[in-house]
Amino acid sequence: MASDAHDSNPAPPSPGEVGSAYDRFGPLYDLTQGSSAIHVGRWSAGGPGPPATTLGELADRAMDRQTDYYIDTLAPGAGDHVLDIGSGTGGPAVRLAERTGARVTGVTVSETQVARSRERAAAASLSEHVSFVLADALELPYEDGAFDAAWAIDSFAHIADRLRGLRQAWRVLPRGGQFLLTEFTRRGDPSPAQLETFRQVWTSPPPLPLAEGLRLAYEAGFELVRLENQTPDVLMNAEVMTVLFRDHHDEILERYGPEATAAMDASIPVFRTFVRDHLGYFLYLLRKP
Repeated sequence: MASDAHDSNPAPPSPGEVGSAYDRFGPLYDLTQGSSAIHVGRWSAGGPGPPATTLGELADRAMDRQTDYYIDTLAPGAGDHVLDIGSGTGGPAVRLAERTGARVTGVTVSETQVARSRERAAAASLSEHVSFVLADALELPYEDGAFDAAWAIDSFAHIADRLRGLRQAWRVLPRGGQFLLTEFTRRGDPSPAQLETFRQVWTSPPPLPLAEGLRLAYEAGFELVRLENQTPDVLMNAEVMTVLFRDHHDEILERYGPEATAAMDASIPVFRTFVRDHLGYFLYLLRKP
């Protein structure tokens, strides 16, 4: 859904292309995933609170549950400084600061996401504790060991040079610092059309097999603390996105026009079969020894 171009041999997206896609299609993600964050929701577990009254509200709650799960897994202290790599619209960073008292710096390649994230932090009266910067995960503008912990929630999917991104995360952490990373992984042998559609929807290169992703984490210098399979959640997320896209089709058509919307219409069934048959989703908790 994040591109309306076709290419028989698509090149990996550049950071500029990723940023432009989020600048253009941010409202689309709000409509099809919910507005509290831009990541896979935690559908496999319930939570407290009254029942959701719309599917969009249910999606927001699933994303908030997932964010809370990641906060509990990373478990930063009140005096820690956490780097959010690919911070999206700022929801997880603000939620982490609210729950733990930690400081958070978020980086994203999208100008509109930086602006929206700063507004979110200001609305929560957390501008002094949570900041957002336009920066590339492959060229982090920070000194070695500048942060106590880091996470990258669904953002490394956009990075073609995965090893370089991991080495940058390793560099800005101290010895013993933890890095929480979520990864889309590839299962089986998807068709070229399915991989191209994944690129269109997520502005992402083909996902790596699980073993290759783990190998790169070790090569970057990390050790594995925890590995968790959350594939059922990404399967549910794709189905919810499909329903919300159909529910908001008229609004999407009005905003993006018939040509782009027709390309999205064509991508939906291909994307669903790719997710169902070939996409995995894993949490890595890594540590810099």
